[in-house]
Amino acid sequence: MSHDASLWEPAGISSNRKCHAVTGSARKVRDNAADWHNLMLRWDKLSQDGFDVATNIVNIKRSQREQLLVPEASSSSSSSATLQPSGAAELQAQCLKLLDMVEKMTAIVAKMERLAASQQALRELEELRSGSAGGAAPLFHSWTTKQFEDASRLMLAAFSEELKLRRVISQELAHATTSDLSMVYLSCWLHQPCIPAQSRITLEALLLETGHRPL
Repeated sequence: MSHDASLWEPAGISSNRKCHAVTGSARKVRDNAADWHNLMLRWDKLSQDGFDVATNIVNIKRSQREQLLVPEASSSSSSSATLQPSGAAELQAQCLKLLDMVEKMTAIVAKMERLAASQQALRELEELRSGSAGGAAPLFHSWTTKQFEDASRLMLAAFSEELKLRRVISQELAHATTSDLSMVYLSCWLHQPCIPAQSRITLEALLLETGHRPL
């Protein structure tokens, strides 16, 4: 993943010269922090787009249920019958689109896993260099490499759990038998219950510590 400063600045990440001078483990940790930020931005964009698609699925299902309530003897029954095949095709298209978005989210979490593994490797390297558990000397302001690893693990755990929920929703939403159940799925997708506020706070702390955000 590219670490060009131009990718960071539009989202409010600082590119001051002092932080660009860091090398070795500190530079890698700083690059990882930028990658965490960019991955979360990509996740949030997919999440919003996915919510729009999920809403389309719910609306199509509602329309289909309403068509089933039309009396067979009514004059609209023939037009209703002709609408159902196209509705089914549109439903399938939207479901495939939602599944594709979940696959892209899966790829994002896989990259998060690599970032967490990288932080673990950096912590182990600094422990070997310093002879201290956790790589005692701060790389920037106050955090040790163990704290960077812990932050990565916390964020990874949250997004991994949320991904599991997204998979369930993407597979079950079109099969929801009631409007209430559909709304539960939509609400879960929108509010991301497996990603607590602490995950976002941890990212901001990580960006502050590594100099991407001004103190």
